[in-house]
Order: sequence, then C-alpha cells, then structure tokens
Amino acid sequence: MAVVLLLGLSLLRQGFGGDGGPPQPASAVGDRSGASGAGTWPQGPAPEPLSRSLPQRITIPSIDVRAPVGEVALGADGWIDAPPLSDNNLAAWYEGSVTPGEPGTSVVVGHVDNTAGPAVFYGLGALGKGRRIEIRRADGSTAVFTVYAVEVVSKAGFPADRVYANAADPELRVLTCGGGYSRKTGYDGNVVAYARLTSVR
Repeated sequence: MAVVLLLGLSLLRQGFGGDGGPPQPASAVGDRSGASGAGTWPQGPAPEPLSRSLPQRITIPSIDVRAPVGEVALGADGWIDAPPLSDNNLAAWYEGSVTPGEPGTSVVVGHVDNTAGPAVFYGLGALGKGRRIEIRRADGSTAVFTVYAVEVVSKAGFPADRVYANAADPELRVLTCGGGYSRKTGYDGNVVAYARLTSVR
C-alpha cells in the first residue's frame, strides 16, 4: 500500500458537554512489532489469508462498537478522507488498502466525536491488547483480528511509514482522532489500534 497520511479530523466539540474528552491510552499499550504476550493469542496456526471482499460492518465488543463500514479515498490534498461528520455511527475503509483479511495492512477510520457528542470510535483509546475487532465482509465471512498495540501519535510528523507499513500477513489499523484538544485547532493526534487476523468465521 502506498504510504499516505491520515486526515487530521479537527472536530469542534461545540454543544458536546462531555466528561473531559475521549479515553486515551496513557502510553503505548502492547508491542507494535506484534510480539505476543503469554495468554494473549489463541493457540494453533494462524488462519489462511482471505481473498478480496469489501467490509460491511465493524464490531469491537469491548468498547461497544457496532457500525456499518463505508468507503473513503484520498482527498485532493493527498490525505485519507473521513466518513461524513453528520453520521456519528459510521466507520470507513480506506479503498487504497487491502480489504480486511487479505495479506497486507487494511485501514479503517472513523470520527471520535462530532458536535452532537461521541462518535463511532470515541472509546478506541480504551482498547486493550488482546481485544477483538470483527469485520463482517460482503462474502458472508467475518474476519476476527486481535489487538496487539494501541497508541497516540502526533499529527505533526505523522509516522505513516510505521502505521501503514505493508504486512506480509493480514493486519488491521483502526484510527481516530486523539491526543490534546483545542477549539481552535482540534485534536493534535490520532489514536491507532494495531491488530492482526487470528480467526475467520
């Protein structure tokens, strides 16, 4: 996949009287290399990679995410577009990446909040290592990924080479806004969840 930059989702939280903002990982959780911790990963061989099939829904049980998945492309500025801000329960797959379950790195993005309140990935910063992310695909299969790291990265000098690195095996990145926030400039970072395919059903 070509190295690109994630769109900085600078959302003004006017009218959202939240509790101080979305949860953030206190520091990088897990190991971005994908090295497994004892008891974290299912036993047995990794599943065979899947063929191409568009994602339809994303479910992250531990943070109560159940949302349809649309598609986004690169914007005119060369950054990944975001799903419509008006829909607070919509994620989007970046069409320049592989579909979830194919060999390589698939990318799903979504808003953290909008002016009405929390949006689809509001709780992403609370996601822990070993949690599941499930992607229902158009072919009827569900690709189940296991999180191996979560971190906040700065939008200034966004580490695209690391976040979007093409993997030999099926991987997933889920991104939303995070870090510090100001009404003038929005969020100054992104929360990134790193996961790999561990089962298919």
